[in-house]
Amino acid sequence: MPHRHRTALYLRVSTANLKSDLQYDGLRDYAIRGGLEIVGEYLDAAVSDRKEGRTQLNALMSRARNRDLDCVLVWMFDCFARSNHHLLTALEEFDHLGVRFISVQDQIDTASPMGRAMFTILGAMAKLESSLISGRVIAGIRAAAARGKHLGRPSIPLRMAAEIQYLAASTDLSVREIHAQLLGIVSRGMVGKITKQVRALQASALK
Repeated sequence: MPHRHRTALYLRVSTANLKSDLQYDGLRDYAIRGGLEIVGEYLDAAVSDRKEGRTQLNALMSRARNRDLDCVLVWMFDCFARSNHHLLTALEEFDHLGVRFISVQDQIDTASPMGRAMFTILGAMAKLESSLISGRVIAGIRAAAARGKHLGRPSIPLRMAAEIQYLAASTDLSVREIHAQLLGIVSRGMVGKITKQVRALQASALK
């Protein structure tokens, strides 16, 4: 079958000065040993997700959605996903697109039985993470109300508000990036307001 092993490498380093040679060498070696054809290399280098968007990851995802890839190869989960929720969402999309996902250091390959089992494990972890974060947000809002601070109910669907709260609490995404993930359905001003409230509550809880 043609094009069975068209593979994209994705790498991320936390600063522009941090070399990616280790990841590159490891990924290329793995691809050669696994008979994978490298058709693209994507590198995001940034100080933090709040300051720089992952433009190369977005480009890779667009290519996968265009059915131009058969496999995505990463060094480890932490280099690819911001959270369990983000990882699970990406893996679910790759599964739908028929794209194989391999994390070298984590020794996970979604083409294997162990890799398939990861879906169940990650799904459970993501649900637990979401539940814990929601609980902390609600507790923080109640505590704020007890101190006389009324945050008010956002004039948007509760489902959308919950999604913004989750992204604000569980990721380092900027307001602009959260707004983009919601496809502009909610105004950027509202996204900023909710994000600011959630992160302020998190900061207070850590004091």
